[in-house]
Amino acid sequence: MAILPTNFRPFLAARSVLLAGSILLAACLAHGQAVNSCLDCHSAQPGRLEVTPEKFSQDIHAQKGLTCVSCHGGDASNYDPDQAMSRKAGWKGKIDRKQIPQLCASCHSNPAYMRTYNPGLRTDQLDQYHTSMHGKRLAAGDTKVAVCTDCHSVHDLRPPSDPRSTVNPVNVAQTCSRCHSDAAYMKPYGIPTDQFANYSISVHHDAMVVRGDLSAPTCTTCHGNHGALPPGVDKVQNVCANCHAFQAQMYSKSSHFKAFQDKGLPGCVVCHKNHAIYMPSDMMLGAGHAGVCMKCHAPGDKCDLARSAILTDLTQLDGAIKDADQSLRLAESSGMEVSEARLAQDQAQDSLTKARVTVHTFQTALVDVDVQAGMKIAAANLKAGQDAMVERNHRRIGLGICLVAIAFMLVGLWLYIKKLES
Repeated sequence: MAILPTNFRPFLAARSVLLAGSILLAACLAHGQAVNSCLDCHSAQPGRLEVTPEKFSQDIHAQKGLTCVSCHGGDASNYDPDQAMSRKAGWKGKIDRKQIPQLCASCHSNPAYMRTYNPGLRTDQLDQYHTSMHGKRLAAGDTKVAVCTDCHSVHDLRPPSDPRSTVNPVNVAQTCSRCHSDAAYMKPYGIPTDQFANYSISVHHDAMVVRGDLSAPTCTTCHGNHGALPPGVDKVQNVCANCHAFQAQMYSKSSHFKAFQDKGLPGCVVCHKNHAIYMPSDMMLGAGHAGVCMKCHAPGDKCDLARSAILTDLTQLDGAIKDADQSLRLAESSGMEVSEARLAQDQAQDSLTKARVTVHTFQTALVDVDVQAGMKIAAANLKAGQDAMVERNHRRIGLGICLVAIAFMLVGLWLYIKKLES
């Protein structure tokens, strides 16, 4: 029998300890996985009853250390169904829809408890839900309305910051549409089911999904999330004003503000619609198909004349800015210095933007103030570009004269050298 060197024995001892530790760790992990009878059973269940360890591991609750029994009760360490699903062990089984908000609130409405997980998370979701149309109808016995799990999912809940989350800003509209675009499901409520289709062609959807602007409006931005309510007819402008503050200020000065209120018309929606909001353009003031004014007003009336004057002002300023841009681009391509005028073009564009906002006052005098300020800047920039081109021409003429003079001098020098040689 071979005798190992003395200095080799500590190595073997250390290796034995590591091997034993590895075996013990593997046994502990295997035991930890084996005692979750809930997942072991539901991994083999069909359809909606299937909950795999992989799926549950993605759940924010599982990641925070909560388990099946946190919501369903019971004893997950026991494989005997009578023991695992014992009422004495607190087993609830399938949670009735009417009980879901209160069950979620048992944790989410406890500030002290939630602070240990996420101090910034609000704990008034249940109170808000009770004020919503969903909460009110659920309290009245309607179990078809949305509850927590309909929006947030069940066993694979993810935080809103996760792009895969059903309540991530990009996915909110799709989540709402699962009910609100189902004509058969929504038929008893008598409300439209084209909201998602209209939103999908709106400027808000384009900003959110196409351009990736997560601050752009989605369903919950206007309707609220836990306290979701449809905006009242006289409150639509207040909802829009949360983002479009300057437009709202201008609108409050217009004749439409009182007229719409008196007639019970929903403010901004009259011209811009609600879900299918298109990119605004000057042609909304036109008399053609894209125009909105003539849907209410008669040709030749006071408002029609104001509409025409405002459109003319905006068209003139837009054209003046484009003319100045073209002149400056030509000067730049010719190597002329027009950077100061190019910067001033931003001021002219700002005047046009401001004028388009001031349109909401529907007062031609106020719009004209902004337009004339922009026209003055654009005219100066146009002149700067033209003057640069005149200077370029002068330089070219001067260069041509210099070249001719140099040519004559060279010819004379050549003739003089020939004369000397002869």
